[in-house]
Amino acid sequence: MSIFEKVIGSFDDKREWKQMEARAKALPSEYNNAYKAIQKYLWNTGAGPTDWKDNSRIFGGILDLFEEGAAEGKEVTSLTGEDVATFCDELVKDEKTWKDKYRKKLNDSISRDKR
Repeated sequence: MSIFEKVIGSFDDKREWKQMEARAKALPSEYNNAYKAIQKYLWNTGAGPTDWKDNSRIFGGILDLFEEGAAEGKEVTSLTGEDVATFCDELVKDEKTWKDKYRKKLNDSISRDKR
């Protein structure tokens, strides 16, 4: 993998991401706003997966759920529950997240300093 692909992902990954973003924009505003807020939560808390395939699966699954819910006229919280952060945490509970990566890096750096 080239350094270019490591930094911004492959061309196919970028195309898939743009398609997912277009799907989100096509949702009713309540759903699009919730999708963006979920993205922000996962990225800002470090709870998002470190792997593109995991991100693609998780965000694609959210979009599938939201598209179905919107078609049925449901409110977002009827799909996610009132505690949307818990909904997000459950989505990534078995994934390696950025938070895990940073925790390991911190612990490794302290362990090296003790030697």
